[in-house]
Amino acid sequence: MTQLAALLFDIDDTLVPTTEFARRARTNAVRAMISAGLELPEELVLRELDEVLHEFSSNYEHHFDKLLMRLRPKSLERVNPALVVAAGVAAYHDTKFLELAPFDDVYPLFRDLKRAGVRLGIVTHGWTVKQAEKLVRLGLVPYLDAKAVFISDQIGISKPNPKLYQLALTDMGLPAEQVMYIGDNPEHDLVPPHAIGMRTVWARRASRHRHEAPNPAADHVIDSFDELRPILKRVYGVPLN
Repeated sequence: MTQLAALLFDIDDTLVPTTEFARRARTNAVRAMISAGLELPEELVLRELDEVLHEFSSNYEHHFDKLLMRLRPKSLERVNPALVVAAGVAAYHDTKFLELAPFDDVYPLFRDLKRAGVRLGIVTHGWTVKQAEKLVRLGLVPYLDAKAVFISDQIGISKPNPKLYQLALTDMGLPAEQVMYIGDNPEHDLVPPHAIGMRTVWARRASRHRHEAPNPAADHVIDSFDELRPILKRVYGVPLN
Protein backbone atom coordinates (compact mmCIF):
# COMPACT_ATOMS: atom_id res chain seq x y z
CA MET A 1 0.00 0.00 0.00
CA THR A 2 1.34 3.45 -0.99
CA GLN A 3 0.66 6.06 1.66
CA LEU A 4 -0.56 9.29 0.09
CA ALA A 5 0.94 12.51 1.38
CA ALA A 6 -0.92 14.92 -0.89
CA LEU A 7 -3.86 15.30 -3.25
CA LEU A 8 -3.69 17.86 -6.03
CA PHE A 9 -6.80 18.96 -7.92
CA ASP A 10 -7.69 20.64 -11.17
CA ILE A 11 -10.28 23.42 -10.72
CA ASP A 12 -12.51 23.76 -13.77
CA ASP A 13 -15.09 20.99 -14.22
CA THR A 14 -13.36 19.08 -11.41
CA LEU A 15 -14.11 21.15 -8.29
CA VAL A 16 -16.68 23.43 -9.90
CA PRO A 17 -18.93 22.86 -12.95
CA THR A 18 -17.28 25.68 -14.88
CA THR A 19 -18.60 24.82 -18.32
CA GLU A 20 -22.20 24.74 -17.09
CA PHE A 21 -21.72 27.92 -15.07
CA ALA A 22 -20.10 29.80 -17.95
CA ARG A 23 -22.98 28.91 -20.25
CA ARG A 24 -25.47 30.22 -17.68
CA ALA A 25 -23.48 33.44 -17.20
CA ARG A 26 -23.22 34.04 -20.95
CA THR A 27 -26.95 33.44 -21.39
CA ASN A 28 -27.72 35.98 -18.67
CA ALA A 29 -25.33 38.44 -20.31
CA VAL A 30 -26.95 38.07 -23.73
CA ARG A 31 -30.43 38.51 -22.26
CA ALA A 32 -29.28 41.70 -20.52
CA MET A 33 -27.81 43.02 -23.77
CA ILE A 34 -31.09 42.34 -25.57
CA SER A 35 -32.99 44.14 -22.82
CA ALA A 36 -30.58 47.07 -23.23
CA GLY A 37 -31.44 47.44 -26.91
CA LEU A 38 -29.74 44.68 -28.89
CA GLU A 39 -32.69 43.68 -31.09
CA LEU A 40 -31.59 40.22 -32.20
CA PRO A 41 -32.71 36.67 -31.35
CA GLU A 42 -31.09 35.24 -28.23
CA GLU A 43 -30.12 32.00 -30.00
CA LEU A 44 -28.31 33.91 -32.75
CA VAL A 45 -26.40 36.11 -30.32
CA LEU A 46 -25.34 33.12 -28.20
CA ARG A 47 -24.13 31.28 -31.28
CA GLU A 48 -22.05 34.25 -32.38
CA LEU A 49 -20.68 34.69 -28.85
CA ASP A 50 -19.55 31.06 -28.85
CA GLU A 51 -17.64 31.77 -32.06
CA VAL A 52 -16.01 34.84 -30.51
CA LEU A 53 -14.90 32.75 -27.53
CA HIS A 54 -13.50 30.07 -29.81
CA GLU A 55 -11.65 32.55 -32.01
CA PHE A 56 -10.30 34.90 -29.32
CA SER A 57 -10.10 32.47 -26.33
CA SER A 58 -11.99 32.65 -23.05
CA ASN A 59 -9.28 34.86 -21.51
CA TYR A 60 -9.82 37.71 -23.97
CA GLU A 61 -11.23 40.78 -22.18
CA HIS A 62 -13.48 42.28 -24.87
CA HIS A 63 -15.79 39.48 -25.99
CA PHE A 64 -18.93 41.60 -26.04
CA ASP A 65 -17.28 44.40 -28.01
CA LYS A 66 -16.17 41.91 -30.64
CA LEU A 67 -19.66 40.42 -30.62
CA LEU A 68 -21.27 43.74 -31.54
CA MET A 69 -18.62 44.45 -34.17
CA ARG A 70 -19.44 41.25 -36.01
CA LEU A 71 -23.22 41.44 -35.58
CA ARG A 72 -23.57 45.09 -36.69
CA PRO A 73 -27.24 45.29 -35.65
CA LYS A 74 -29.26 48.24 -36.94
CA SER A 75 -30.75 48.63 -33.47
CA LEU A 76 -27.43 50.08 -32.26
CA GLU A 77 -28.12 53.15 -34.37
CA ARG A 78 -30.68 54.07 -31.69
CA VAL A 79 -28.69 53.15 -28.56
CA ASN A 80 -25.15 53.66 -27.30
CA PRO A 81 -23.23 50.38 -27.89
CA ALA A 82 -21.21 50.99 -24.73
CA LEU A 83 -24.39 50.66 -22.66
CA VAL A 84 -25.27 47.37 -24.34
CA VAL A 85 -21.79 46.00 -23.66
CA ALA A 86 -21.93 47.26 -20.06
CA ALA A 87 -25.25 45.50 -19.54
CA GLY A 88 -23.72 42.23 -20.70
CA VAL A 89 -20.62 42.63 -18.56
CA ALA A 90 -22.67 43.51 -15.47
CA ALA A 91 -24.99 40.52 -15.92
CA TYR A 92 -22.06 38.16 -16.45
CA HIS A 93 -20.28 39.35 -13.31
CA ASP A 94 -23.48 39.36 -11.26
CA THR A 95 -23.91 35.69 -12.17
CA LYS A 96 -20.31 35.00 -11.21
CA PHE A 97 -20.59 36.74 -7.87
CA LEU A 98 -23.90 35.15 -6.91
CA GLU A 99 -23.85 31.64 -8.39
CA LEU A 100 -20.27 30.35 -8.61
CA ALA A 101 -20.06 27.38 -6.23
CA PRO A 102 -18.19 24.08 -5.98
CA PHE A 103 -19.86 20.69 -6.20
CA ASP A 104 -21.69 19.86 -2.96
CA ASP A 105 -19.24 17.12 -1.98
CA VAL A 106 -16.10 19.29 -2.26
CA TYR A 107 -16.20 20.99 1.16
CA PRO A 108 -16.83 17.76 3.13
CA LEU A 109 -14.00 15.98 1.32
CA PHE A 110 -11.53 18.82 1.78
CA ARG A 111 -12.46 19.17 5.46
CA ASP A 112 -11.98 15.47 6.15
CA LEU A 113 -8.75 15.21 4.16
CA LYS A 114 -7.25 18.14 6.03
CA ARG A 115 -8.25 16.55 9.34
CA ALA A 116 -6.57 13.34 8.18
CA GLY A 117 -3.31 15.24 7.68
CA VAL A 118 -3.26 15.03 3.87
CA ARG A 119 -1.81 18.05 2.08
CA LEU A 120 -4.22 19.59 -0.45
CA GLY A 121 -3.21 21.59 -3.48
CA ILE A 122 -4.11 22.79 -6.96
CA VAL A 123 -2.55 22.40 -10.39
CA THR A 124 -4.58 24.44 -12.85
CA HIS A 125 -4.31 25.88 -16.33
CA GLY A 126 -5.30 29.50 -16.90
CA TRP A 127 -4.57 33.11 -16.12
CA THR A 128 -3.21 33.74 -12.64
CA VAL A 129 -5.73 36.35 -11.53
CA LYS A 130 -8.75 34.39 -12.81
CA GLN A 131 -7.78 31.06 -11.28
CA ALA A 132 -6.73 32.63 -7.98
CA GLU A 133 -10.03 34.54 -7.84
CA LYS A 134 -11.95 31.29 -8.33
CA LEU A 135 -10.19 29.69 -5.37
CA VAL A 136 -10.99 32.70 -3.19
CA ARG A 137 -14.63 32.93 -4.28
CA LEU A 138 -15.11 29.18 -3.86
CA GLY A 139 -13.88 29.43 -0.27
CA LEU A 140 -11.22 26.77 -0.77
CA VAL A 141 -8.10 28.69 0.24
CA PRO A 142 -8.29 27.76 3.97
CA TYR A 143 -8.06 24.07 3.05
CA LEU A 144 -5.06 24.41 0.73
CA ASP A 145 -1.37 24.10 1.46
CA ALA A 146 -0.05 27.60 0.66
CA LYS A 147 2.96 26.05 -1.09
CA ALA A 148 0.84 23.72 -3.21
CA VAL A 149 -1.05 26.05 -5.54
CA PHE A 150 0.35 25.92 -9.07
CA ILE A 151 -1.21 28.07 -11.81
CA SER A 152 0.18 27.58 -15.31
CA ASP A 153 0.32 31.29 -16.15
CA GLN A 154 2.15 32.05 -12.90
CA ILE A 155 4.55 29.13 -13.31
CA GLY A 156 5.25 29.67 -17.00
CA ILE A 157 4.46 26.04 -17.90
CA SER A 158 1.16 25.02 -19.47
CA LYS A 159 -0.80 21.80 -19.40
CA PRO A 160 -0.27 19.17 -20.72
CA ASN A 161 3.49 19.66 -20.26
CA PRO A 162 4.52 17.14 -17.55
CA LYS A 163 7.08 19.67 -16.29
CA LEU A 164 4.20 21.48 -14.57
CA TYR A 165 3.46 18.42 -12.46
CA GLN A 166 7.14 17.66 -11.87
CA LEU A 167 7.65 21.20 -10.60
CA ALA A 168 4.76 20.71 -8.17
CA LEU A 169 6.40 17.57 -6.80
CA THR A 170 9.76 19.30 -6.49
CA ASP A 171 8.37 22.34 -4.70
CA MET A 172 6.38 20.15 -2.31
CA GLY A 173 9.35 17.88 -1.69
CA LEU A 174 7.37 14.73 -2.35
CA PRO A 175 7.95 11.64 -4.51
CA ALA A 176 5.48 11.06 -7.33
CA GLU A 177 4.03 7.86 -5.85
CA GLN A 178 2.88 9.74 -2.74
CA VAL A 179 0.85 12.31 -4.68
CA MET A 180 -2.54 11.89 -6.37
CA TYR A 181 -3.89 14.18 -9.08
CA ILE A 182 -7.62 14.53 -9.78
CA GLY A 183 -8.86 16.13 -13.00
CA ASP A 184 -11.52 16.05 -15.70
CA ASN A 185 -9.46 16.14 -18.91
CA PRO A 186 -7.74 12.82 -19.74
CA GLU A 187 -5.06 14.27 -22.01
CA HIS A 188 -4.25 17.24 -19.77
CA ASP A 189 -4.96 15.88 -16.28
CA LEU A 190 -4.19 12.17 -16.46
CA VAL A 191 -1.54 11.41 -19.08
CA PRO A 192 1.17 13.87 -17.89
CA PRO A 193 1.07 13.11 -14.12
CA HIS A 194 0.70 9.37 -14.78
CA ALA A 195 3.79 9.48 -16.99
CA ILE A 196 5.92 10.72 -14.09
CA GLY A 197 4.53 8.21 -11.60
CA MET A 198 1.75 10.10 -9.83
CA ARG A 199 -1.55 8.42 -8.95
CA THR A 200 -4.34 9.71 -11.17
CA VAL A 201 -8.12 10.00 -10.88
CA TRP A 202 -10.48 10.88 -13.71
CA ALA A 203 -13.31 13.01 -12.29
CA ARG A 204 -15.71 12.73 -15.19
CA ARG A 205 -19.09 14.03 -13.94
CA ALA A 206 -18.65 17.45 -15.60
CA SER A 207 -15.99 16.42 -18.10
CA ARG A 208 -16.56 17.19 -21.76
CA HIS A 209 -14.93 13.79 -22.34
CA ARG A 210 -17.19 11.82 -19.99
CA HIS A 211 -18.67 9.65 -22.75
CA GLU A 212 -15.25 8.39 -23.80
CA ALA A 213 -13.80 5.08 -22.61
CA PRO A 214 -11.56 5.41 -19.53
CA ASN A 215 -8.06 6.50 -20.44
CA PRO A 216 -5.35 3.95 -19.53
CA ALA A 217 -3.56 6.75 -17.69
CA ALA A 218 -6.40 6.84 -15.13
CA ASP A 219 -5.70 4.74 -12.05
CA HIS A 220 -9.27 5.38 -10.90
CA VAL A 221 -12.49 6.75 -12.44
CA ILE A 222 -15.12 8.53 -10.34
CA ASP A 223 -18.39 10.36 -10.92
CA SER A 224 -18.42 12.06 -7.52
CA PHE A 225 -16.07 12.65 -4.62
CA ASP A 226 -18.20 10.33 -2.53
CA GLU A 227 -16.83 7.59 -4.81
CA LEU A 228 -13.28 8.77 -4.11
CA ARG A 229 -13.57 8.30 -0.35
CA PRO A 230 -13.58 4.46 -0.29
CA ILE A 231 -10.71 4.41 -2.80
CA LEU A 232 -8.62 6.63 -0.55
CA LYS A 233 -9.42 4.49 2.50
CA ARG A 234 -9.15 1.03 0.95
CA VAL A 235 -6.30 1.47 -1.52
CA TYR A 236 -4.21 4.21 0.10
CA GLY A 237 -5.01 3.93 3.79
CA VAL A 238 -6.19 7.52 4.23
CA PRO A 239 -8.04 7.67 7.58
CA LEU A 240 -11.36 9.15 6.48
CA ASN A 241 -14.57 8.87 8.47
